[in-house]
Amino acid sequence: MMTTIIIGLLIPLLGTTIGSAFVFFMRGEMSERLQKTLLGFASGVMVAASVWSLLIPAMEMEADSGKWSVVPAAVGFLMGMGFLLLIDELTPHLHIGTDKPEGMRSHLSKTAMLALAVTIHNLPEGMAVGVVFTGAENGASQISLASALAVSVGIAIQNIPEGAIISMPMRAAGNSRWRSFAIGSLSGAVEPIGACAVLLLAPFMMPILPYMLAFAAGAMFYVVIEELIPEASSGQHSNLSTIGFTIGFVLMMVLDVVMS
Repeated sequence: MMTTIIIGLLIPLLGTTIGSAFVFFMRGEMSERLQKTLLGFASGVMVAASVWSLLIPAMEMEADSGKWSVVPAAVGFLMGMGFLLLIDELTPHLHIGTDKPEGMRSHLSKTAMLALAVTIHNLPEGMAVGVVFTGAENGASQISLASALAVSVGIAIQNIPEGAIISMPMRAAGNSRWRSFAIGSLSGAVEPIGACAVLLLAPFMMPILPYMLAFAAGAMFYVVIEELIPEASSGQHSNLSTIGFTIGFVLMMVLDVVMS
């Protein structure tokens, strides 16, 4: 089981690395049509994973509480949203395609602030993987090892376009292909690190696992609402992001049900 868990923690990083490697096969900048489609796809995967793999199990764990079973999910979700909001406000970062930094003022380089923006984005995904594997490892009946792997695979799939969306603009900005690939790949390193941190805290996590599942869902929703959907819906071709969202949502939903 430990080998499976280790593989599960590394699968999302593999997805980011594969996506970052697109920089070796594509010339110039990624087209706006493709970028919006991929942003929508990533949004759909994250929303479906949050609902089917995190929020629903959180409520099922508290089924004996009757109508109060929704409380841990609601509280955890709000805490996850608030946590990401706080990090977003305090951390100096710069989103791809913009020149206006967000968060606290700093003298960090543009590359460093871009990296911090990606870290904020990937942190909740790593937490989500760590939380579901914590539940599976410790015998939570609502979370099987297969369903935990489904979350890992789903996030890896959405990390492929995410890696490309990071590395391609780096290349277009004048960085070498290898440097762009390295930055794109390393942007996903926070995910296994965050997942391992959650697993190491498993003895403390189990009593509050429903809250932590919902916490990860709230954090992922924050990223989708704050960053992915606005970027995917602005300007032209927003219908492509809607199609991408639909495909990503259905794919993740099917993965979770089939592999559970």
